[in-house]
Amino acid sequence: MSKVYTKTGDKGTTSLLTGERVSKTSARVEAYGTVDEINSALGLARAHCTKTEVKDTILKLQNLLMSIMADLASTGGDKEHYVTAGHVTTLEQIIDEFDSKLPPLKNFIIPGETPGAAALDLARTVTRRAERQTLRLKEQKADNNVTDDLLISLNRLSDLCFVLSRYEAESK
Repeated sequence: MSKVYTKTGDKGTTSLLTGERVSKTSARVEAYGTVDEINSALGLARAHCTKTEVKDTILKLQNLLMSIMADLASTGGDKEHYVTAGHVTTLEQIIDEFDSKLPPLKNFIIPGETPGAAALDLARTVTRRAERQTLRLKEQKADNNVTDDLLISLNRLSDLCFVLSRYEAESK
């Protein structure tokens, strides 16, 4: 029987997808670790949301996050990227679809209208942090895996979390 613990990270390092070992405090690990937090926040949102279309959309977003983490857990090179311009387009289409069903925004929104909406807002703020950390990673060195498409996808994901949160709260 295999064990959950491997003891390979006991000295403060972890393996990237390439097998390269890096410090657990590296900007790369911080970035993909925060994307993992988004996934957990979205899982919480999915468990609390009441609208099937929101729950289904969240599950699609969680799958996209796996691609984002794969890109962030790899180092440069000429490899094919998991996150593409097609992801950005899809996110924008989903944002537009849900936003078109909402009344115009006339004031600031205070999170907490419903449990699902609050969890989506949490996912939004964690996504903003992941975007900042990923940008910091890109600025530290020329890193071929932090593409514009990846950064834009994180930005659109936070926008989508906002719209989904509004939709979940408005349609209670």
